[in-house]
Amino acid sequence: MAPGVARRARRRPPRSVRSARPVGVRARSAEDWWWDRLAPSGSGYHLLQSDSMLLVLPGPGPARTRVQRRAARRTQRPVPPASRAAAVKARPRPAPVSEPQQGPDPGWGDRIPLEILLQIFGLLVASDGPMPFLGRAARVCRRWHEAASQPALWHTVTLSPPLAGRLAKSGAKAEKKLLASLEWLMPNRFSQLQRLTLIHWKSQVHPVLKGGCCPQLRVLEVSTGINRNSTPLQLPVEALQKGCPQLQVLRLLNLMWLPKPSGRVVTPGPGFPSLEELCLAGSSCNFVSNEALGRLLHDSPNLRLLDLRGCARITPGGLRDLPCQDLEQLHLGLYGTSDRLTLAKEGSHLLTQKWCHALRELDLSGQGFSEKDLEQALAAFSVTPGASHPALCSLNLRGTRVTPSTVSSVISSCPGLLYLNLESCRCLPRGLKRAYRGQEEVQWCLEQLLTSPPPSS
Repeated sequence: MAPGVARRARRRPPRSVRSARPVGVRARSAEDWWWDRLAPSGSGYHLLQSDSMLLVLPGPGPARTRVQRRAARRTQRPVPPASRAAAVKARPRPAPVSEPQQGPDPGWGDRIPLEILLQIFGLLVASDGPMPFLGRAARVCRRWHEAASQPALWHTVTLSPPLAGRLAKSGAKAEKKLLASLEWLMPNRFSQLQRLTLIHWKSQVHPVLKGGCCPQLRVLEVSTGINRNSTPLQLPVEALQKGCPQLQVLRLLNLMWLPKPSGRVVTPGPGFPSLEELCLAGSSCNFVSNEALGRLLHDSPNLRLLDLRGCARITPGGLRDLPCQDLEQLHLGLYGTSDRLTLAKEGSHLLTQKWCHALRELDLSGQGFSEKDLEQALAAFSVTPGASHPALCSLNLRGTRVTPSTVSSVISSCPGLLYLNLESCRCLPRGLKRAYRGQEEVQWCLEQLLTSPPPSS
């Protein structure tokens, strides 16, 4: 045997000696080691174990029962070697005392710091929204109620009434309960609300947004289902302007909207000075007129997107008087309306002459402008010597009376045009009445228009 091997063999005790342990001393497990490692005695912390977590909490640990303290002292007390055999012969070994299983501390929720609770709640709210989680968490304990009541967690709220398939009585009762809850949340939780979405909303909007409870609201979206028999909803414009002075996006979708009861003069409100997007699109004819639009936008110079699809009462003259000078997206398409509402109109050039330098998207589908009126309007995009190319990249002329020469002129003047819709344009030759997507398809359309023979008179 080599000297090194013999030396290690002499140093290594026998297995029986290594495994010998005084009787009565319990072997330390990995759990005990972690227990002393994470919260040693005298450190001011204690461990609390529940079903699926291990918490390190400040303060003294939960009080142990008398049986537990006696069992702990008995396991830590060493037995003398001399009296070991006599003790075994004199009396039988007592049965081990089974320690009662310690359940979770009923007050552990109150011991979690508020800052940690806010971080945990913030992650859940960011993924699933504040409703209904925060409402249920507020019922756990006082600490959770305090955390769930923080306005910083109520930045984005989406609410929807019950599904339409339920019974009429139960649906109306649930809708009334939801409206009452929302009226309570407004003054108590929504002081820092920034985005509110009401989906399939059937109740009036003005009881919800009254009193200026949402001074930091940025986005308000109210939508209803596509139902021609829905009752009109009244929206007091001036009250909304006072209650939400920082509103940037206002979307009222598919609403049979009544701006105010007729027959009464209304004092102009403060307006929306920060408004950048206004959407009043609907699938059916609504009651939005030039006067109502002026009340909404009389103090909105920063407007970038205006969606008035379905608003057949709006005229180019009313749009020309708006204070916004750098409008980038204008949608005036008429979809699903009858022919009597798409009579011949004039004044489309008033729109393009005012915003041709900034317009990126223009939708005139279904509008009844004449051929000459459209030719004059789209001529505003022609490039003048020394000027930059127009920013127009999307043009929807579906169902209009646009002519081949007008389409060729606008394609040549707008090299950045990526979308062109010519469906149902009666004045165009067959084979070209479709939508073109991408610069290659738009240029192909230009080539076909230049080489096709003129239509017969």
